[in-house]
Amino acid sequence: MLALAGMPVGAWGKTILVEAGGNGLIGAVAAASPGDLLELRPGRHLGPILIDKKLTLVGEAGAEIVGNGEGSVIRIEAGSVTIRGLAITGSGTNSTNIDGGIYVADHADDPVIEDNRVDGNQFGISLHGPQRAVVRNNIITNRNDLWLNNRGNGIHMWNNVGSRIENNVVTGGRDGIFVQLGSDNIITGNKFSHLRFAVHYMYSKRGSIADNVSVGNHIGYALMYSDKLQIHGNISMKDRDYGLMLNSARKSDIRDNVVYGAADKCLFFYLAAQNKLIGNRFEGCAIGVHVTGSDANLIGGNAFISNRVQMHYAGTKVHEWSVDGRGNYWSDNPAFDLNGDGMADTAYRPNDIVDWVVWRYPLAKLLMSSPAMEILRTGQSQFPALYPGGVVDSFPLMTAPPSPRVLPEIPADVKWEEGKADPSS
Repeated sequence: MLALAGMPVGAWGKTILVEAGGNGLIGAVAAASPGDLLELRPGRHLGPILIDKKLTLVGEAGAEIVGNGEGSVIRIEAGSVTIRGLAITGSGTNSTNIDGGIYVADHADDPVIEDNRVDGNQFGISLHGPQRAVVRNNIITNRNDLWLNNRGNGIHMWNNVGSRIENNVVTGGRDGIFVQLGSDNIITGNKFSHLRFAVHYMYSKRGSIADNVSVGNHIGYALMYSDKLQIHGNISMKDRDYGLMLNSARKSDIRDNVVYGAADKCLFFYLAAQNKLIGNRFEGCAIGVHVTGSDANLIGGNAFISNRVQMHYAGTKVHEWSVDGRGNYWSDNPAFDLNGDGMADTAYRPNDIVDWVVWRYPLAKLLMSSPAMEILRTGQSQFPALYPGGVVDSFPLMTAPPSPRVLPEIPADVKWEEGKADPSS
């Protein structure tokens, strides 16, 4: 049931009040003119709905759109559509069709999706090609009762340019935000938990990932095959595998991020080149940083604190980790600063021959304090040729820089969402 309030919306359209129950919303959308505002009264409004004209849908408190379990609950195929203040549930589970709460099609540019609760769908919000999308202040909780490979992403982005994704909370599903083939998108102020990857970037460029928080996911920030990203001020707490992973990421600026308590690696640097890694804090992980095949990076002013192993390096080259005469802080560096300039008097090698032996033969940890290990350390200090390839910090810091971010309260018991493994995979 619907009523025409006769109230103008801007210079065009009118406000249409849509009562809950039955197919009233479907009829209201079909009858509306471009530019109209549909105000949904509290209660259940049946979907799915197709929006193929410029409309604004606004929900009063308690308004809910419920799909029939097939396709997407709301499908948008026109530009400048706004969806605000609604609870949206009841999508299908077809991964190929990207069934979800809200699907925005290619060329449906300038959508605004804000202040919604998107719950119990396969995908949450899918931006399949629109430009300049705004997705903000939504709470997205996807289905976790599906096979892990069949779950959908909270916010799924493909071929977007100039979109802004901010202040959303994403829980459950596969990845929190998945970005592929995009450019110049901004992802900021979002919170993620119980996911595979909090942010998953693929084949994209010139994006900004800033001030997000990942807690208890498999990986916090997986940035892959992407260039010229700005990765600033993010937090990863107790993520299972890696806090921050750069796989073939190039020419990016990574600064002022905090990774705390990853069960495996704080930072995984894999084939990452020409990046700047400045002012980050990597603390309390099994491995502070794992480096493989990463060249021409500028790395300085970071803090590696209380990691069980500070670095695992795979390669034969020697890399300098300092910038303009300023290195990094290493909590296990037993150095002196006789001239009081704030930097150690000797270079630090976080991957010396003892580390190499321990990595090749883990049981050698039992001999760390033995005379044999001391002989190795003494020998390589007298004969630098004994050092394996790896990282040298010529100007290690004596004190850790202040943490760039204040951690939120750390959950007492983080349980990673393992989900069900698809037996066919």
